Amino acid sequence: MRTENEIYALILDTAINDVRIKSVYMNGSRTNENVPKDIFQDYDIVYVVEDTKSFIEDKDWIKRFGEILYMQYPDENPYYPSDKENSYGWLMQFSDGIRIDITVQSVNYAVQHINDDKLCKVLLDKENILPEVEAATDCQYWVKRPTKEQYLAVCNNFWWCTNNIAKGLWREE
Repeated sequence: MRTENEIYALILDTAINDVRIKSVYMNGSRTNENVPKDIFQDYDIVYVVEDTKSFIEDKDWIKRFGEILYMQYPDENPYYPSDKENSYGWLMQFSDGIRIDITVQSVNYAVQHINDDKLCKVLLDKENILPEVEAATDCQYWVKRPTKEQYLAVCNNFWWCTNNIAKGLWREE
């Protein structure tokens, strides 16, 4: 298995040497200081680009990241809402156990959405196009006590749906 330093070097080298890539940032568990590191953590990488089309049309560019064992193209799923012009992703599992999820985002999209996930860290901004990003924090994922109204609404929905169990059993479904 490649080391964390090798993967970061590969991610940054890709950004530095590809003129189409303007910036790169990471989100997810690797930016969260409260999460213990383990061998299953993936790398959630976003390359900020002028145009996503060239990356989508030539999927061979991702082969530089290693021998792909299997991969998913979530934006090709007709049931998955997709805006390929602004954001497109590859979820890759490599033969050495490393997993990298790469997304290419248009500059405008990235600037508007980089702060949507508070677990975000800018790795490289070649042209200083990204807004200031606060230090990564998992606070938006903390469990919050529901209000009384929220609790009662969930309870009501639970009891409302339980009759579906009886109907399904009676119908032998």
